[in-house]
Amino acid sequence: QVQLMESGGGLVQTGGSLRLSCAASGRTVSISVMGWFRQAPGKEREFLAAIEWIGTYTRYPSSVRGRFTISRDNAKNTLYLQMNSLKPEDTAVYLCAARDRVGVPSTPTAYNFWGQGTQVTVSS
Repeated sequence: QVQLMESGGGLVQTGGSLRLSCAASGRTVSISVMGWFRQAPGKEREFLAAIEWIGTYTRYPSSVRGRFTISRDNAKNTLYLQMNSLKPEDTAVYLCAARDRVGVPSTPTAYNFWGQGTQVTVSS
């Protein structure tokens, strides 16, 4: 099993930046890919970014490419999401996810480990 814990959320003004962190523990050797998703009230879980745990491939949807950057520190077993130029519509719970199979999917059901999430609120 892999345990994930997000941190770094909070309240930020429009145009501001935040960096989220996700600490992985447990059987981290099994991780193949990690990703970030978000979910706003009444909306479906939305893919934001994913990265190979060993490798350089990253994936973003067009909606956040250029504003959000995913990165990792394997020595610390930590995943990051740098978010810039934040907008009120970015307000949501942000979740970290991991999968133990190859491939970098964007669908939430393809990830088998999840954190509890961290709230990000962008004020106008």
